[in-house]
Amino acid sequence: MGYIDELEQKYDQLKDRIASAGKAAIAFSGGVDSVFLLYAAKEALGSEVLALTMSLRAVPRRELREAVEFCRTQGIRQRVETVDEFSIKGFADNPPNRCYLCKRALFQRMLDAAMAEGFETLMEGSNLDDQGDYRPGLLALQELKIQSPLKETGFTKAEIREMSRRLQLPTWEKPSMACLASRFAYGEEITPEKMKMVEQAEEFLADLGFVQRRVRMHGHLARIELLPKDIPRIMEEKRYEQASRRLKELGFSYVTLDLQGFESGSMNKGLKKA
Repeated sequence: MGYIDELEQKYDQLKDRIASAGKAAIAFSGGVDSVFLLYAAKEALGSEVLALTMSLRAVPRRELREAVEFCRTQGIRQRVETVDEFSIKGFADNPPNRCYLCKRALFQRMLDAAMAEGFETLMEGSNLDDQGDYRPGLLALQELKIQSPLKETGFTKAEIREMSRRLQLPTWEKPSMACLASRFAYGEEITPEKMKMVEQAEEFLADLGFVQRRVRMHGHLARIELLPKDIPRIMEEKRYEQASRRLKELGFSYVTLDLQGFESGSMNKGLKKA
């Protein structure tokens, strides 16, 4: 059996797994994984699926608009919950377990919203690759008994992208996106103003044509991460001057370019491993 056949067989298994719930709410951010999961849920459950989306300061407005548009075009019922993450105890202090504190509160909110809509099952889009690195938020999912069918059926990120391409989903090559809180060094206080600075800085880089980008904040310093292939491009035609000028206008005192390039979870490097 070829790779394509194996992948399609795995997709059928995923739909069977979702269908066994009878009806389900899906934690839906509009990213690669959640779009794939929601689409599979729609195929498996028809109208017995609900997309639950969190409207947060830590999620760029562009992401929320895309999530709403996907549900609209697919005819999927969606409920958007507005939450101020700064009301979550400990979030602004940005401790190493910040992701746990945030996910515990947000997924409890989603569970409550799902129950209010008549859905007892809540599913989310973690995959096999999410078991690496430092991800304290996964503990919150386990504690709340949130189901992760992509992980259960053995989907990797690469397989999700490939199957999304075959299904002609608009996100199949969308760059990975993490919440804006991940841009801050642990222990540095997060404020709404700082988060807005980071969001606007990354939006500016997107407007310059850099699809995968991060602006990490270290005090008054902005550390820009781009794909290695894009590093020469930002040095061409004085784009670095544009970026430096704009980020300083936003409030950064210093602007640097990380020569190693984009790396998911790079703020976790300074943590002591158990």
